[in-house]
Amino acid sequence: MYLKRLKELREDHDYTQEYIGKITNMKREQYSRYETGKRDIPLDTLIILANLYNTSVDYILNLTDDKIPYKRN
Repeated sequence: MYLKRLKELREDHDYTQEYIGKITNMKREQYSRYETGKRDIPLDTLIILANLYNTSVDYILNLTDDKIPYKRN
């Protein structure tokens, strides 16, 4: 499930939920709901996180195990 991967990426980069909230322009509590599955994560936030972690949205969503992002135009 992508929730686990989302949390692992954040922790691997030593980021707090509060920091990610600032990056994504939301409160920590709102971001926390994405990691716990209480809310679905919006596409625009997924794109921000994929860029931040230098990976793909597919990796975050657990559709691939390849961390390397796709070639972007």
